[in-house]
This record gives sequence, structure tokens and C-alpha cells, in this order.
Amino acid sequence: MKRWYAALIAATLAAALGGMLLSFTMESAPQARAELSHVLVLASLTGFVAAVALRPARGKAEAVGAARGAVKDEARAACDFSHVAANAHALQSLSELRDYLIDPSKYARYGARMPKGVLLYGPPGTGKTLLARALAGEAKVPFFALSGSDFVEKYVGVGAGRVRELFKKARKAGKCVIFIDEIDALGKRRDDNASDERDQTLNALLSEMSGFYTGDGVIVVAATNRIDALDPALLRPGRFDRQIEVALPGRAERLSILKLHSENKPLADDVSLEALAAQTVSFSGASLETLLNEAALIAAARNGAQIEKSDLQTAFYKTVAGADRPITATNREKRIIAVHEAGHALASRILAPENKLTRVSILPAGHGAAGYNLCVPEERVMLGKRHIEAQICVLLAGRAAEQAVFGEEELTAGASSDIARATELAASMILELGMDGEPAVSLKALSRACGGITGAQERCRAVLDGLYRKTLHLIEDEREALTALSDALVEAESMEGEAVTALLDGHLSSERPESA
Repeated sequence: MKRWYAALIAATLAAALGGMLLSFTMESAPQARAELSHVLVLASLTGFVAAVALRPARGKAEAVGAARGAVKDEARAACDFSHVAANAHALQSLSELRDYLIDPSKYARYGARMPKGVLLYGPPGTGKTLLARALAGEAKVPFFALSGSDFVEKYVGVGAGRVRELFKKARKAGKCVIFIDEIDALGKRRDDNASDERDQTLNALLSEMSGFYTGDGVIVVAATNRIDALDPALLRPGRFDRQIEVALPGRAERLSILKLHSENKPLADDVSLEALAAQTVSFSGASLETLLNEAALIAAARNGAQIEKSDLQTAFYKTVAGADRPITATNREKRIIAVHEAGHALASRILAPENKLTRVSILPAGHGAAGYNLCVPEERVMLGKRHIEAQICVLLAGRAAEQAVFGEEELTAGASSDIARATELAASMILELGMDGEPAVSLKALSRACGGITGAQERCRAVLDGLYRKTLHLIEDEREALTALSDALVEAESMEGEAVTALLDGHLSSERPESA
């Protein structure tokens, strides 16, 4: 088709140019030249229209987009379940789908059918895409990877057409895995504000997954960070009827992830992956891989023979707080920052001794912070009221330390993000968790059911005011420890957690807190 198209274009241009030259060289009457010009114009227009009508159509893969529906042969060959650490529950569920793709007759004997769709949900970076790729790799079937935003278009019908084209191509390939990342961009819960284009696209996806095609070996795997935002029609049996949570890894799972990603990295003998796994609470699998890669980059930059423990610590601080920058504050500002950070550390040591203080610094780092406290929280399944209140007090301790040392007239804007976060936690306690005198009432749910929340702001103010006064009283009682730590920070600029803990414990007037 492309050869005929190129030949037609070349013939049209040659005829037009040749005719023009002929008309200029003719010495006949003007009338003959005019007639010849009309014929040439008509021939050129005809050739142009034919060229447009017969231009090569884009391939079906391009109709879905260059990255839409492309078979990832290289990904399939390079990834299987051995490349996945942790997520044992998810792997168990996906192993059944792998067996079905390899030997469907095994399940047919029992009259069983495999789920048409599998929804992987959980926080970002937990390995949802990796699991889908590993499923296709284990079963050795084609892998079609897309994003929900690939189907979102301005014009009605375009997205729906792409959905139908994708499934048509997948069924032509036989047994395969279709992976739709960020499906909430396509399948959000429908309401009065939904557009016709998005409704048609979602309806096309629902139709393709509704069971009209059985036994075709096409399994749809989708991923989302927000399962609550999806339309109920997507989640009903017969569509995404298997839903698998891919949660943040626990300590043992983090260790297995670190071991997997460190296989090709020369670690020094003093590196303890067990200690690093304990330190990286709430890290996702992607965050752990980034941490190890950052440590490798640091070691390469200094031309080290191996990745040392110090490289991992620097990478940890850089990943969590950002890279330290030279301090540009004046001596007065440096003192205020030191007092502020010392207040956070002091409150954390007294009110949450189970948390491990890792580092305190007055050097500016990422996210616009003038200084920072790194504290590894105790790993727990849920938070109690005491823990939330302690977290609020620790957030407010920086502002309380500024007020206790410099007075209310010298308060700075450095506590703005701390106050905002503390306010959010207090509002959550009151509006959602029933932790303010009404243990069986969620004001947020009550507002949705009955409308309006009376007195919520005043109750939040009262909670925050009471906790701030408690924190200010604690700071004033421990001024000796606060002064000792702030002086040390001004001198050293950064202190490791063990040194901070030892210094505070040596100056606290109350009974020394028990370490976690």
C-alpha cells in the first residue's frame, strides 16, 4: 500500500510539473494554453484527493497509541515471579492465574472459571506493575501494558474505540495479559458531572469484560491507588471479581526486597541489611530500590571499592529529607532553627520514646525545610489515641520551643507545615475517629447523612490548644535539656540519633524514658 501511495504522489507531481513546463514553451494561441492549464489543475486536484483518500492507515497498534497495546516481549522474557520479593499473598493469587493460562483444562475438569479481571490496589511503589509483568512472564504469554489515561480523549467515541481495538488485538494474540495501570483515570465512579466520552469509554470496557467472550484466555489486570474511587460496575462479579491488596512491606518483607536488589551490588562487610530493613519503616519496594541505587551512586562518585555503611546512611537521609545544603542563615536564625529542632527532638524523646531518633540537623534540605528531625516510628498495625496526641505534641514542640526561649513576639514561619499537619490530625480525631468525647460518632459520616457539622472548628481549636499548652509546659520544665541540645546543634549543625539521645538523657530532669 505504501508503494502505491508513493507512486501516486510522484506521478501527480511529475504530471503537474511537466505540464507547467509544456505550457510555458507552447507558442500556440492563448486559448489552448488556458485549456491546458485547466486540465493540469484538475489533474493535480484529482491526484491530491486520491492521495489523501488512499494514504496508508495507521497500524492497529498505533490506533491504540505507540505505547498502547504493544506486546512487551522483552519485559516478558526478563521478568517472572523470581523477580518479586515480598507480597506472598498476591503471588499466591496470581500463581493460580498462571496455572490457568498454562493449563486451563486442569480447572475445566472442576467446572471452575478464572476471574475475568484482577484488581491490584495499594499505595504507590508497592510493585503492582511488577506483579502483572511477572504473571505474563511466568505464563509466557503476550503482555499488553497501558495506562488509564491512554483512553481519555476529548472527542466522544475515541476512547471507546481504543478499548475495543485493544481487546480485539488481545484476542487475536490468544492467551495474554492486559494490564491497565491507574485505572481510576478511566473508571472513576460516575456522577452527574461525568462526560459522555468517559461514560462511553467506561461502558466499552464493561462490555468487553461482561462475559460475552468466554474461554478466550484473556486476563485483565488493573492497578489503582484508590479503590474507593472506582465505579461499582467495575468491581462486580464477572469483571474485576478478584481484588488483591498490595500493601507496604513489613520488616521481614523489606529485608527480602533489599536482598533482591542488592544481589548485583558490592556491599562492604559492615553493611547490615537487617538494620537497614528496621530503619526503613513505611518504605515501599520502589523506595527501597531507589535507596540502594542512591547508595551505589554515592559510592561510585567517590570511586569506592564497595558500598559502605556510610553510603547507605547518606542515601537514607537524602531519600527521606533531601540532600543537605550549606547553611546560609544568620547567627540569630541559626540559633532559632536549632531551638526549633531541639524542641521536636525533646518532645519525641519524652512523649514517644518507642520511636527511634535517627538524626537531627539544622542544615537546609529538600522540601524547603530549614532543618529536620528524622525519627523512625515504631512499626504498628494501627494508631491509638495516645499515639496520635503524642504525634501532635511533637509537631507543635518546635513552635513551643521558639515561644519558650524567644517569646511570643519572636515567633517565625518555620512551624507552618508542622501546625498544618497537627491541625489535620486533630480534625481527623474529631471528625472521623470519634476520639473527642463521643467515641461512637463519626462527625464526617454524620455530615454526609444529615448535613452540616456543628461546632467542629471550636472542638478542633480546643484539642489543639490543650495539647499545645501541654507541650509548652513540657518544654519549659526541660529547659536545661533543650538548651544543651540547641547549643550542640549550633556547633555541630548535624547530630546522629544516638548522640542526641545520650545528650538528652543526661540533662532530663524527669525519669529517663525507656528506649523501644
